[in-house]
Amino acid sequence: MSRNPHMLDTPIEFLKGVGPQRAEVLQKELHIFSYRDLLELYPFRYIDKTQFYKINQLKHDLTDVQIIGKIIRFKEEGVGRKKRLKAVFEDETSSMELVWFKGVSWIKKSLKRNEQIVVFGKPTLYKGVFSISHPEIETIEAYKKSLVTAMQGVYPSTEKLSNKFLHSKGIAKLMHELLEQISTSIPETLSIEIKKEYKLISKRDAVLNIHFPKSDNLLAQAIRRLKFEEFFFIQLSLLKMKQHRKKINLSYPFSNIGDHFNSFYKKQLPFELTNAQKRVLKEIRMDVASGKQMNRLVQGDVGSGKTIVALMVMLMAKDNGFQACLMAPTEILATQHVQGLEDMVNAVGMSMALLTGSTKTARRREIHEALEAGELDILVGTHALLEDKVKYKNLGIAIIDEQHRFGVSQRSKMWKKNDKPPHVLVMTATPIPRTLAMTVYGDLDISVIDELPPGRKPITTLHKTDKHRLSLFHFLKKEIELGRQVYIVYPLIEESKTLDYKDLMDGYESICRHFPRPQFQVSVVHGRMKSDDKEAEMARFVKGETHIMVATTVIEVGVNVSNASVMVVESAERFGLSQLHQLRGRVGRGAEKSYCILMSDSKLSPDAKFRIKTMVQTQDGFEIANADLKLRGPGDIMGTRQSGLLNLKLGDLYKDSKILQYARKTAKEILATDQDLTKDINRLIKKEYMRAHHNKIQWSDIS
Repeated sequence: MSRNPHMLDTPIEFLKGVGPQRAEVLQKELHIFSYRDLLELYPFRYIDKTQFYKINQLKHDLTDVQIIGKIIRFKEEGVGRKKRLKAVFEDETSSMELVWFKGVSWIKKSLKRNEQIVVFGKPTLYKGVFSISHPEIETIEAYKKSLVTAMQGVYPSTEKLSNKFLHSKGIAKLMHELLEQISTSIPETLSIEIKKEYKLISKRDAVLNIHFPKSDNLLAQAIRRLKFEEFFFIQLSLLKMKQHRKKINLSYPFSNIGDHFNSFYKKQLPFELTNAQKRVLKEIRMDVASGKQMNRLVQGDVGSGKTIVALMVMLMAKDNGFQACLMAPTEILATQHVQGLEDMVNAVGMSMALLTGSTKTARRREIHEALEAGELDILVGTHALLEDKVKYKNLGIAIIDEQHRFGVSQRSKMWKKNDKPPHVLVMTATPIPRTLAMTVYGDLDISVIDELPPGRKPITTLHKTDKHRLSLFHFLKKEIELGRQVYIVYPLIEESKTLDYKDLMDGYESICRHFPRPQFQVSVVHGRMKSDDKEAEMARFVKGETHIMVATTVIEVGVNVSNASVMVVESAERFGLSQLHQLRGRVGRGAEKSYCILMSDSKLSPDAKFRIKTMVQTQDGFEIANADLKLRGPGDIMGTRQSGLLNLKLGDLYKDSKILQYARKTAKEILATDQDLTKDINRLIKKEYMRAHHNKIQWSDIS
C-alpha cells in the first residue's frame, strides 16, 4: 500500500468507477477534482438503513424512507421530453407509485415484476396517492450485502450527477472504494498534545466514521474532531497573516498626548465618555504608540459614539505632527461628518475640509494645495480621497466609516499616501457577533463600543398590518403637526426591480393623496434617479423642507436627521434583520420620543415572524446580529466578498462558537511559543498549514 503523502492529490478520474466522463460531472457539479476533494465531501445527514416503513405508515412530511415490496406493473406515458415511466409498487398494506422522468428506456429494462425489492426515496403526496420520483432500488440480497453500517450518510447530489448514477448511493459507493484504497494513508494533521487536551480522535478514525459511522458516538466524535480542525487552520492562517503584517508594516508612532487632545478632553467634550468609549480609546492609544501599523475595527451600534472616538484619534495625530483623513461611503454622510465635527475641530484650532465628487474645481485645487503644504489637518470625503491627485504632507491615520462599502483594493490605495503606511481605523455600525468577527476580521484587531451614551431614548418598535393603515396615517399627521419628520422605506430586491419600483411609486402616490400639498411636503428617493437628484431630495429632507421621505434602502447607511422621529418600513418581512436594525437607527437621534413601525402582510413565514418579533423585543445590535446569524448564516451577513472565506464544510459559526473559540485559543497559544512552527511538536501542523496555504487560501483578500 502506497504511503505517498500526495496520494490524496491524485486526480479523481483515476479512482475506480469514475473515469473521464464522471470526473467532468463531479468537477462541474461538486468541484471535486482530487481524491482529497471527494474525501472532504461529507454527508449532510444520516439515515438509519435498518428502519423500514409500510406504505400505510407514510406521511407527507417524511424525508427519505425505505420500503420492502414488489412492482406489480409499469408502463410508459407521454412522448418526447414529457416521456415518463410509472410503476405501481405495493406491500401487504397498500400501494403507491414510482416515477422516472430520465433514463426511461434503460430503467424499464432493469425492472422485474413481482420480485421482492427495497425502495428508497422521498415520498410526496398528490391527490391522495403517495409517489417517489427516481427512487433507489435494490434486491433484498444486494441490500443485505451493502449494509456496511446501520447509519448511512446521504451525500449532496444533482440531477446531472444522478443521470450518471452518482446519486447519494453512487457517491457512497465511490467513497467506499476510495477509503479501501487510502485508509492507511490518511495523514494526521494535529499534534498529540492537542488531541489529548480536547479528547479528539485521530484524523483517520474521524474520516472513516464520518462517512461510514460504526456508532452514533463515533459519528459525534468524528464530526467534533473535523470541525475543530477546520476552525483551527482558518484561525492559524488569520493569526499568521496578522503576525506577518505586524512584522513588516511599521508605521509612525504617536508618542505624545499633547495640547489638542488634552484641551478637547478637558474643555470641549460635549458629554462624559462612556466606559466603553474610554476602553476603546485606550486600545487605540496603545496601538498607535507602538510604531507598528494599527489595523483596528471599531464596532458600535448606531448612536454609540464612534465619531467622537474617531475625532479624538485625529487629535492624537495632530499632537504628533500628522494629518488625518476620514472616508465615508456617500456624500451626504461625509457632509454630515463635517457638520457634526466642525464646531469641535474649530474650538481646538484645527483646520478641516470636505472633498467629494461634487467639489468644484477651484475649491478642489485649494484643498489639494493646503493638504500638500500641511496647512490642512483633517480631510473628510468619499472615494475622492483615494485619487492619485490627493497628496498629503504627512498622513498619519486613515479612518474608514462603514467598512463593508469599501473594497480591499480601495483601502490599500490609502496605504500609499505616505512613505510608511498610515494607521487604519475602520468603523462599522453593523454589529457582528463576536465569533463571526473573530473569523471574518481575524487579521484586524477588534474593539467594541457596547454601551450607548446616557440620555438616548429607546425607540418604540411596533408591528402593524394593512388593516392598521388609516390609523398609521392619522398617527403620522399628529407627529408632523408636532414638528417631526417621517421616513417611509420600501424594499428593493434586485430580481424584481420593476415590481419594486411600482410598489414604491404606488406607495408614494397614496401618501401624496393622504398628505396633500401645500400643507405637507413629500420627498421621494429611489435607484432610478440621477445621483444629483437623489442628493438634492435628501438635502431637502435634512434641511427640514420636506415632512416625509419616501425611499428605498438607499438611506440605510447615511442620513442623520435628528428631527426624524418615525421610521415606517413597508413589507418589513422582505428585509433581513441587520437591515431592519440599520433602518431603525436612522431615527431616535434627537431628544424626542421615536418610533419604528414595521408594516407587513398578515400571513408571514416562520422566519419572517421570528425577525419581526426579534425587532419588537430588542434594540441590542449584537443580540440582533446573533439572531441574524442563526437565521441566515454568515455568508449573507457579511456580503459576497467575505462569504467565500466562510465556505465551511462542517463548522457552523453560530452553533459551534465554543469549538471556534477553543480552536482560536489553541492557535494563539501555539504561535505565542513557536511563531514559525519550527518545533518538532508542531511538525504535523506545519505540514498541513503549508499544504492548505499553498493550495487554497488567499487570505490577503480579507482585511
